[in-house]
Amino acid sequence: MTEKALRLGTRRSKLAMAQSGQVAETVRRVTGRPVELVEITTYGDVSREALAQIGGSGVFVTALRDALIRGEVDFAVHSLKDLPTTQPEDLVLAAVPVREDPRDVIVARDALKFTDLPRGARIGTGSPRRMAQLNAYARAHGLDIETVPIRGNVDTRIRYVHDGELDAVVLAAAGLNRIGRIDEVTDFLSVDTVLPAPGQGALAIECAAGNADLIAALGELDDPFTRAAVTAERSLLAALEAGCSAPVGALADLLADGQIVKEMRLRGVVGTTDGTRMVQLSTTGPVPLTHEQALALGRDLATEMLAQGAAGLMGERAH
Repeated sequence: MTEKALRLGTRRSKLAMAQSGQVAETVRRVTGRPVELVEITTYGDVSREALAQIGGSGVFVTALRDALIRGEVDFAVHSLKDLPTTQPEDLVLAAVPVREDPRDVIVARDALKFTDLPRGARIGTGSPRRMAQLNAYARAHGLDIETVPIRGNVDTRIRYVHDGELDAVVLAAAGLNRIGRIDEVTDFLSVDTVLPAPGQGALAIECAAGNADLIAALGELDDPFTRAAVTAERSLLAALEAGCSAPVGALADLLADGQIVKEMRLRGVVGTTDGTRMVQLSTTGPVPLTHEQALALGRDLATEMLAQGAAGLMGERAH
């Protein structure tokens, strides 16, 4: 008798389906069980309002979590940057696989790089974090740009450039990689220019806290370094009391001496969307070996950022 298929809950977007399909393949390999995708429409997928107005990216997660809690699916795959920082007690983050490229990228007309865009170039992004950092960089380097708020899937965003409505759009490298469109990128933005969203490029695989066998099986997909890094980044976000739509960038990376990983560096930034005021700090410490140590790394850096006035730069505090 064949084992019952595991039901993987996923959003319906092309990107979500692609990344869930990749996870399903790995889970099939690890467990030897069939995996079927269960498509779930979330409020974030149907609403045309700006993300910040409808509650940040958590709107993409709620319907998937509800399906998990009701037992309609066995596990779910999220973009980790969409997860609210508080974890529901009845669900567990069973795995955080190896992270994709965390950088932001530009898709611009005429294959232009960010610094080669013409004066007054219109750059589309739905992210206050990207707006804040792009505007700050432009101001510091004498560039003249206008950031334009947009929503929509990858196709819609890139079409704005092809149709001539915008000179460029900013997207996540990981998403374009996962849907096989990375060759459309005209410029990779260094993390020194734009720090990514906390957790960007990483996936979160979530299941019911009571399902010990599945938690153990999915644990095979977990990458401890990626988990430590995103835990530190999300701890920073939580300690700043900022929601997913706040203009906060964070990246934890490993500092190695040859082949030996010595330390973890965590960088954080928060700024006003016009880029006029920014607080950007970093800290370096031993690679966290426990969840608590990773949380502390983020919390400590947030405390320093708040001492330098970060709270006043975030506009609406998350509720």
